[in-house]
Amino acid sequence: MSGQNAEVSAGRNPAVSIAASDSVYDAFIQCLSKQTNQPNQVSKIVYAQSNASYTSVLGAYLRNSRFNTSNTPKPVIIVTPTQESHVQAAVLCSKSIGIQMKIRSGGHDYDGLSYISDVPFIILDLFNFRSISIDIEEQTAWVGAGATLGELYYRIWEKSKVHGFPAGVCPTVGVGGHVSGGGYGNMLRKYGLSVDHVIDAKIVDVKGRILDKDSMGEDLFWAIKGGGGGSFGVILSYKINLVPVPETVTIFRVERTLEQNATDIVYKWQQVASITDDNLFMRMLLQPVRSRVQRDSMTIRASIVTLFLGNAEQLVSLLAKDFPELGLKKENVNETSWIQSVLWWANYDIGTSPDVLLDRNPGSSNFMKRKSDYVQTPISKDGLEWLWKKMIQIGKPGLVFNPYGGKMSEIPASATPFPHRAGNLFKIQYSVNWQEEGIEADKNYTTQIRKLFSYMTPFVSKNPRSAFLNYRDVDIGTHKNDENSYKDGKIYGVKYFNENFDRLVKVKTAVDPENFFWNEQSIPVLPR
Repeated sequence: MSGQNAEVSAGRNPAVSIAASDSVYDAFIQCLSKQTNQPNQVSKIVYAQSNASYTSVLGAYLRNSRFNTSNTPKPVIIVTPTQESHVQAAVLCSKSIGIQMKIRSGGHDYDGLSYISDVPFIILDLFNFRSISIDIEEQTAWVGAGATLGELYYRIWEKSKVHGFPAGVCPTVGVGGHVSGGGYGNMLRKYGLSVDHVIDAKIVDVKGRILDKDSMGEDLFWAIKGGGGGSFGVILSYKINLVPVPETVTIFRVERTLEQNATDIVYKWQQVASITDDNLFMRMLLQPVRSRVQRDSMTIRASIVTLFLGNAEQLVSLLAKDFPELGLKKENVNETSWIQSVLWWANYDIGTSPDVLLDRNPGSSNFMKRKSDYVQTPISKDGLEWLWKKMIQIGKPGLVFNPYGGKMSEIPASATPFPHRAGNLFKIQYSVNWQEEGIEADKNYTTQIRKLFSYMTPFVSKNPRSAFLNYRDVDIGTHKNDENSYKDGKIYGVKYFNENFDRLVKVKTAVDPENFFWNEQSIPVLPR
């Protein structure tokens, strides 16, 4: 897939004709029946393009409308295993037919790599693998790769009001992709990443074997804790350590525009957010909006969204000391339970029943594009003022600043494949969403976000200009499964993994030398 991804997808051939699809389906079903010894079962879990339910099964976990058009390449078949043996068989059968397999756990990968391809492919969709077993005495849980973060948070809350798990704020994200890519959330300054709390895993390897931490060995276990699971096999489940959370946490959202000294706030945030108390996480969103002061002109709004693992009094006195410019008062904050803070961060009102976390359907899906960067030295006030002009000129894209420091600075860069630890002040997510369909709109908004990304060059990490795997971005490079895979893969691989890239390649070459498990941004094998 080229870096142009969606722009060219409009001109691509939908993967395979129905007739070709049927012959692959027949061969696959035959193989699956033989491998599983369940001839009556397999037809219930495999969907050909001619199946009446195919479109709804495909669409159920398509989270980015850019990759849900009539011209988007579609899988030849979708496999929806319900048992581990089905996954083992699906791997062996895809391999014997010689067809690319895409693995989907929640469908939230921003550039659609779990459900589109330029070559004939099948989707292995793990949404049935969503069992969660919580052991509060041991303070651990086994979580299926197809469970959502919302389901995980709900099941923890059912058992304990003083435990949580440090993972993402969007409840419909699938655990498999989130954890294996180094997922993070609003407790990362206190507890680090999701992968920092993984203590075991089950994976189906290229030979169709089910391996756990002991049988897969230290190197592979290291690789699937932040190196992306889909390069190495099919993650079935993770065993995680839960973390303690207080009975009372505190949340707030504060907004300032340029007319309300937003530049000073953003400048000071950069000095404070990564060195303040580890219990405090202050995300900052920067967006061009219409000014309320000067009619018909645009301004920048800075919004600070916060989770504090403590009470309101502690938070207000902490920020009076560390960040007096905010002028935070007790009436600006809300004390609540950890589970209610999860709901609030997911844009539900305080007091909403946690049952909504069990809803796997996120409602409407947007057209969107995301990119990422890391910032290691604060952006000056002059730099910020220049940036505001550029953002207002460009139009729509916004920036999200996620502070580091705390636990993130204590864990060595080589402890997991995720390398962006000490030395980073914050991570940037570039974000643009739109509603209009069609190639022109796609071109317009993706051009806008790429412009903003290029303007940010002087302010972000260099050599490499680092990126975050879970903010999947094909603009920074792709590879085809060919003789140039390693050379092409190194381009994006070093951005995602810095110095851990070479170790990931060695693990990949050892466990999957034929590169069966590949996607456009997977870990490549060493050249033969």
